[in-house]
Amino acid sequence: MNQQSFQEVSQNSPEVIPAQMRRIEGREWWLWAIAIVITMALTAGIISFTFPWFNREADFAYWFDLREWVRGLTALVLLFDFYAIYQHLQLHRIRRQLAERDQLFHLISENAADMIALVDSAGQRLYNSPSYLKVLGYSSEDLKTSSAFDQIHPDDLPRVLKAAEKARRSGQGERIEYRVRHKDGSWRTLESTSSPIRNARGQTDKLVIVNRDISERKRAEEMLAHNAFHDGLTNLPNRALFLDRLQHALTLSKRHSNYKFAVLLIDIDEFKIVNDSLGHSAGDELLIQIGYRLRDSVRRADMVSRPRVLPDRPANDETVARLGGDEFTILLDDIRDPIEAVRVAERVQAELAIPFSLNQQEIVISASIGIAASTSPHTRAEDLLRDADIAMYRAKRAGKARCEVSDPAMHASAVKRLSLETDLRKAVDQGEFRVYYQPVMSLQSGRIMGFEALTRWQRPQGVLPPGEFIAVAEETGLIIPMNRQLRREACEHLRLWQAEFPCSPPLTMSVNITPKEFAQPDLAPEIGKCLEQTGVDPACLQLEIVETIAMGDAEKSGQVLAQLKALGVRLSIDDFGTGYSSLSRLRRIPVDTLKIDRTFISNMDTDPENREIVRAIIVLAHNLGLKVVAEGTETIKHIELLKQFNCEMAQGYFFSRPVDDQAMLKLLGANSGSRAAKAGL
Repeated sequence: MNQQSFQEVSQNSPEVIPAQMRRIEGREWWLWAIAIVITMALTAGIISFTFPWFNREADFAYWFDLREWVRGLTALVLLFDFYAIYQHLQLHRIRRQLAERDQLFHLISENAADMIALVDSAGQRLYNSPSYLKVLGYSSEDLKTSSAFDQIHPDDLPRVLKAAEKARRSGQGERIEYRVRHKDGSWRTLESTSSPIRNARGQTDKLVIVNRDISERKRAEEMLAHNAFHDGLTNLPNRALFLDRLQHALTLSKRHSNYKFAVLLIDIDEFKIVNDSLGHSAGDELLIQIGYRLRDSVRRADMVSRPRVLPDRPANDETVARLGGDEFTILLDDIRDPIEAVRVAERVQAELAIPFSLNQQEIVISASIGIAASTSPHTRAEDLLRDADIAMYRAKRAGKARCEVSDPAMHASAVKRLSLETDLRKAVDQGEFRVYYQPVMSLQSGRIMGFEALTRWQRPQGVLPPGEFIAVAEETGLIIPMNRQLRREACEHLRLWQAEFPCSPPLTMSVNITPKEFAQPDLAPEIGKCLEQTGVDPACLQLEIVETIAMGDAEKSGQVLAQLKALGVRLSIDDFGTGYSSLSRLRRIPVDTLKIDRTFISNMDTDPENREIVRAIIVLAHNLGLKVVAEGTETIKHIELLKQFNCEMAQGYFFSRPVDDQAMLKLLGANSGSRAAKAGL
């Protein structure tokens, strides 16, 4: 209600109207009493003129004519009687208006959803609307025996008393919110405004209070605030709230040198398998159970020892959070030594190793954990969490189900990687990548059969080999535009070299297809477009695919390989022997060549086992109708052994390092001249 409504309520309150009625009745009694007294006095005066002593002859000189006096007195009586009747009618009209207003007030107050109360200066209840029974459960009898302040929450009572006193002094009501106890013992939140009632002396002796129950609205607001900072699935704090708590802890550690904490970042190993095999609903249920276990594990750990009480220490009920997906974090607050974080991490791994029950099935999982401690020089929570994330990924690379602690060297490595990624993006835009070529030689004829196209990064500091940037390019997806550029340039050079150095069979070009590229749905159309634009015969392009991709998902890889084979290109399995070879799959995939990995070639002249592996691969390939290329040939002994095993082709430093197109052009000229000389030309 607004201030005008308060004034209307105060004017029609059940205590004000009876007082006005009593004043009107008092005025009416006084009016009738005065009218009767005056009428009787005037009537007596008229009658007195008829008394005998007014007939004496001696008095006629002192009085007017009797009839004139009688007429005047009679007129006065009638005039006063008319005035009394008029005043009576006015009072009756006012009484009727007050009765109507009283009836209207009772109608409004008894049917209003808001609770209306009238209290005196001591807080005693003078009136309470029936809404109190509906909203708070108190009947009129219950309220009569208590003060208006008895049900108010102790924490809110001083604020309510202050607002009431302010309303009395200033005459202006203030809207406030406070908690009131329901009859069942629960607490309700009310929004209240008071309006003062002044007495005849202008003093405030009563307050009209209008209360509205806003408990549902407050609960909705609290729920919205909760949802903004908590994960909807596990009800754990989310990333935003966790970073806020972590920043608080980080700031506190800078102010108090003896305050230490640690961050654990937990990632569930192979969680995708659960989603793929049991469905996302089972995956969600697993995440919920993981959240419960993490909270229980932290509670049982007793959060280590906390002998000190530091001001503004983070709240312990928000130490476990879910960042998203299958990543969880734990904030270990006020620990004595970073080694305690490792102990908690091991305890968490042991808890998560206990089988989970999902859909009447037992699921066993493991977790990789990264730890970052407050001893870090960082001042931002995001940087500290990133260190924990880096440590977690190092744990995964080390074999999963492990725990790793971040260190300055790890941070420096992360900064270097971030800088490398930034430079890679610029290099793609500015065209800093160059195509180098390594010849593929025929071991029988000694001529160049083809080339493998390799990427080099031409930086201002010098040429950077692929081992230093290819992994980052693959993870970030930058490998896709890089290799598209490489294939186009390699095909253009191949067409030029085929025209200048014709031979039979014609020169070929090998290019690598990375896992990221293999997953692209437009791979085959993009390669077909490149062949069409450069005019290269598809049979002269050989696509090298690593063994783990070619023999992985049979259905998916089979579809992609079939699309590529339909273009007319040749397919080669690169690094053969290092992945999980499947001989049955090898028979069914449409490949033309096997490339033996350099790890077997490099020491086959000194290692009999490697030598036998190379021989077996060559025999296997020939039995399947495939050709063989040996990578990493560096010595004459390698060449002699490969010739003994009837290997068709080889590439390596023995013949040439990877070189740019101009150097390769010269190498082609020399190789062609050498063959011509041998032929007697």
